[in-house]
Amino acid sequence: MSLDKNQIAARIARDIVALHPRGAYVNLGIGQPTLVADHLPTGSGVVLHTENGMLNMGPAATGDQIDPDLTNAGKIPVTELPGAAYFHQADSFAMMRGGHLDICVLGAFQVSARGDLANWHTGAPDAIPAVGGAMDLAIGAKRVFVMMTLFGKDGAAKLVPACTYPLTGVGCVNRIYTDLAVFEVGPEGVVVLDTFGIDREELASRLAIHLPE
Repeated sequence: MSLDKNQIAARIARDIVALHPRGAYVNLGIGQPTLVADHLPTGSGVVLHTENGMLNMGPAATGDQIDPDLTNAGKIPVTELPGAAYFHQADSFAMMRGGHLDICVLGAFQVSARGDLANWHTGAPDAIPAVGGAMDLAIGAKRVFVMMTLFGKDGAAKLVPACTYPLTGVGCVNRIYTDLAVFEVGPEGVVVLDTFGIDREELASRLAIHLPE
């Protein structure tokens, strides 16, 4: 069975902890990537960074936890963990651009087989571009994870031979988490790490890219 957005977020959270058992500095992009915060286990050591100026962000706030002055970059109310710190947005971007983040998790309109990322504009005349800090994160984080559905509402694949939308970053994506599969992007191209509700042969038949054995 394919994964829903919370299951994808849980898989990403699990892999972040596995890759950095002593903790990592991680930025979660606006939209579905923010769900990853809700699936990090207590005591994981992961320090979540927000581009609007916070370290050690906790899960989303609910009920009496909601403080309108405490939000992530997507204006979603969040909680704070012990040791949380707040600072100017310029300092936050300095962290992003200075290579101080171990991982960022971003959404995407398209990812190419070579790891190019397009996530800020579809190029459509009536579309509203929204780059935010995506370019800074794409080049500044040590590893870039993408969280997205593998196919759009029109059935078109988002994992493509070459991006047709304006690029956010070139060759920056390391791993792609989708509802149907997890992919690693490396020197040999895109490698399938796991599949959900689809076998590898069907997956390969629906994508216009080569998937090494």
